[in-house]
Amino acid sequence: MRAVISVIGKDTVGILAAVSAKCAQYNINVMDVTQSVLQDMFVMVMMTDISKINIAFADFVDELSELGKEKNLSVKVMHEDIFNAMHNI
Repeated sequence: MRAVISVIGKDTVGILAAVSAKCAQYNINVMDVTQSVLQDMFVMVMMTDISKINIAFADFVDELSELGKEKNLSVKVMHEDIFNAMHNI
């Protein structure tokens, strides 16, 4: 099972580290990352393996949302099944 994490906000030091640390805390493996800085805006998408997650998925979503609020970022987590359903006709 996988999940997609997206992060958008003003570029600051430590965004990738903070999100990755939160994933590691809950035994979520970061499989792939793409990130870009467009002028002063940071944009990142992570593909993660949640097959060994040690917290309820909904609670993890809330944890990353709270991290986003703390760091003034938009952080969204979407289960791969939902992501795929949204992007298939």
